[in-house]
This record gives sequence, C-alpha cells and structure tokens, in this order.
Amino acid sequence: MDSGVSTTEPLTSIAQASSGQEEGLIGRLVGGMIRRSVKKQFRRVYWSPPARRPEGPVVFVCTHHGWFDGYLMFHVVSRLGKRSLDWIQEFGAFPLFRYVGGMPFPLGDAAGRAKTLRQTVRLMRGEGRSLVLFAEGVLHQAPEIWDIGDSLRFIAKQVPNATLIPTAIHYQLGIHQRPEAFITFGEPLARGENLLMEAREKLQALLDQTSERAKQSDDFEILVQGTLDVNERMDMRQIPGAKR
Repeated sequence: MDSGVSTTEPLTSIAQASSGQEEGLIGRLVGGMIRRSVKKQFRRVYWSPPARRPEGPVVFVCTHHGWFDGYLMFHVVSRLGKRSLDWIQEFGAFPLFRYVGGMPFPLGDAAGRAKTLRQTVRLMRGEGRSLVLFAEGVLHQAPEIWDIGDSLRFIAKQVPNATLIPTAIHYQLGIHQRPEAFITFGEPLARGENLLMEAREKLQALLDQTSERAKQSDDFEILVQGTLDVNERMDMRQIPGAKR
C-alpha cells in the first residue's frame, strides 16, 4: 500500500535513528519498560512503514481499539525518528510518561485540556514535535471508527505545516499463543470543512484494508520481534536421544 507520504529522505537511512523520544535516564527506563512489555505480550508487531521519512511535524491520526496502542506508537515514532507527543487521559496514574512524550489530557477538566492543547501547539511550532492523536478520544471495541473529535481540526489549523497521516492498528489473535499487531499508514488528509468526516472515513477504510492484509503477514515488515509460541521456542524432540 502506498503511504502517500511525500518526502526526500529514505527511511532506510534513519531506521535506527534516535528520535529523542526518551528524555534522560527516566525516559530510558520508561522506554525500556514499554519495550519489554510489548516483547512479552506480543508474538510480533508488523508494519508497512512509509516509503520515506515524513518531513516536519506529523499528526498520526490513529485508531484506538487496543490497550497497547500507545506502546505500539512509541515504537513507530522511535523507528521513524519523529519525536512525538501523546495525550493521555489517565496521565495522573503514571506521570513518568512525560519523559517519553506523554501529556495530561484529563477527562472533565476543560482547563487542563486547554493547557495541554496550547503546549502542544507551542512544541509543534517551535520544536517541530509530532503528535500521536487517538482522535476518537475513547478506547473502544473494534472494528468501527467512532466520530473524530474536534481536537484534530484545532491542531490542523494551529499547525498548518503538519502532515495529517491516518494510522491504523489492527490486532489479531487465534493461530498463535500471543496476539500480533499490524500497523499501516494512509494518504495524508486534506484540510477543509469536511476534515473530521474524511478522517473517519479514511481511517475506517484503512483499518478494513489492514485487517484483510493481515491474513498474510508476509505482506508486512517486522517492527517488533516479540515472544514466539512455546512450540516455536522449544521442541523436546530436538534433545539427543529423545523419542520421536
């Protein structure tokens, strides 16, 4: 699938680039916790990376159907070298997420959310930060995409040079001991009066396509090698002298 991201720098040249996502010692510790958790809980995480590295600030407009969405997007932005922000509704439960780009977005606190919006705009404009935006606003069951919140329109207006990239995360469990995840990117969204409706439609189509493509994992690259099935990790038939 064509990512639709028009850039000049090959992704392969920055595959292992440091994004600065982990700030200081605490950031590295939190990042390590995230990586260990994903490696332990998933067999593999697959993706179809953009053909080229997105230039300037990016808003990754993501689906939100899984508890691990934020952890998986941490891997995505780290691999792409895009230092990103992430609004977290329950930020107060683990404020150390601030050291990997997390920002408070408390439910029912309009003033707190407005403060985060202002800080986000300032960092995106001044430092070129990107944003992981779970635009539906609520974690919910797949596969339907809910209405997109107006925060997407606000950021698109306040940071006009940001590229708005639909991002689908599909989870699959059945033939392996642990789930697998598949991440894809769509064509950048065009700004306009119908931005929110277009974003919902594009996300739904992208998620449906990703779900269909996930039936053949050879169509993807491995983003994270997790923990293989127990029968893949050990086979007592390989012990010398064991009965077969």
